[in-house]
Amino acid sequence: MFGEQLVTAAAIAASVLFILSLGGLSNQESAKRAVWYGIIGMALAVVFLILGPGIGNIGIMLTMMVIGAGIGVVVAQRVEMTEMPQLVAALHSFVGLAAVFVGLNAEMERLRVFAMKANGEDLGGLAAFAAKVVKKTPPEIAFLQVEVVLGIFIGAITFTGSVVAFGKLAGKIDGKPRQLPGGHMLNAVAAALCVALAAWYLNSGGMLPLILITALAFFIGYHLIMGIGGADMPVVVSMLNSYSGWAAAAIGFTLSNDLLIVTGALVGSSGAILSYIMCKAMNRAFVSVILGGFGGAVGPQMEVDGEMVPIDADGVAAALNDADSVIIVPGYGMAVAQAQQSVSELTRKLRAQGKEVRFAIHPVAGRLPGHMNVLLAEARVPYDIVLEMDEINEDFPETDVAIVIGSNDIVNPAAQDDPNSPIAGMPVLEVWKSKQVFVSKRGQGTGYSGIENPLFYKENTRMFYGDAKASLDRLLPIIA
Repeated sequence: MFGEQLVTAAAIAASVLFILSLGGLSNQESAKRAVWYGIIGMALAVVFLILGPGIGNIGIMLTMMVIGAGIGVVVAQRVEMTEMPQLVAALHSFVGLAAVFVGLNAEMERLRVFAMKANGEDLGGLAAFAAKVVKKTPPEIAFLQVEVVLGIFIGAITFTGSVVAFGKLAGKIDGKPRQLPGGHMLNAVAAALCVALAAWYLNSGGMLPLILITALAFFIGYHLIMGIGGADMPVVVSMLNSYSGWAAAAIGFTLSNDLLIVTGALVGSSGAILSYIMCKAMNRAFVSVILGGFGGAVGPQMEVDGEMVPIDADGVAAALNDADSVIIVPGYGMAVAQAQQSVSELTRKLRAQGKEVRFAIHPVAGRLPGHMNVLLAEARVPYDIVLEMDEINEDFPETDVAIVIGSNDIVNPAAQDDPNSPIAGMPVLEVWKSKQVFVSKRGQGTGYSGIENPLFYKENTRMFYGDAKASLDRLLPIIA
């Protein structure tokens, strides 16, 4: 067993490692090292806290940890990179549900301690959380109740919201925004009822108001995310990441765990900052994301004239062999087809010919922040040719060939031309300004978000139909 001072020192060390981990994740070259910082920090936190003072039932905890770790290893081995967005959403739901369970259990322990006091029973034998409750003064008990309410409310919203996000990302729930009649008013009424129930609980205590708050918060989380369109799921994932952080911080306050408070605050604040950055990249208001209900059309959309003109691998190869500058725009279709290695090989061959090849990454490409960067890094694409939208968007007019691989919304000119489009005002990669555009796409459908893309009908655009990996593999042998 470790003493309290040693546990505190471990918590400080873990907090520093978590901060270093977050800082390192901002750069591709340091990301691998940053992940190890996080792993070591979490290992320190778990070991020292479990073996710290006042902790009981270690055998049960170790058994559950082994089971959880085993499940985690199996899931990590089976989940493809294309499924990472929905996996992240699922993990957020676990954090939210944990916050709900911790809050309800904290109230059960508080009621048990108070009942023992009322009956004059000996409180000396209590351990773990119950022993902490015994030592709390009335003001501290009141503060504990506030923490319980906040933890349950945020955790319940995070849980059902993450479950819905998982369903939309996995294609199990329709990606279109859907709300019950009454829309935001239903959410407002549910939130107001939660405030009233919180006042009831703070005045009289008991499990009933907490259970009702849990049920209403479950509804709010469900209804919020159901009201957000599939095109905006990357923002939703980062927003739920923030929610899960604040839920974890609330658990930390409830359990008087400083490390959990720090970790939750880091996750919550970084998720909120990322959400803000992504909202700015999509020209969305941050408040609109929190309230939900965006991502749908606001009126009749502009009609698209013309037809999609197909091209075969020989035609694409001829254009690439003649080109001096090429910009590749990857999207979720590349991830689905696992085409990143083929893209990397195409890049290598073109650069070997002395051609300028660069990648344009939109902030919300894929279905998870940084999704495309991870895939390209996995395929060993040089970091220095992977550029963000703001760094490369002005270069398209001087570009000979733009290759779009499995992207739709982030290269959709309707964002600029159609005020009634669901993505109106969203900054996009202006690939249509290139001399030639090749779009690698499975078919003529509108894709995940269901938004028609006028780019596919432009005179300088050709559709390179088929699975992205298979299409590129046909193309590679023909490149001179």
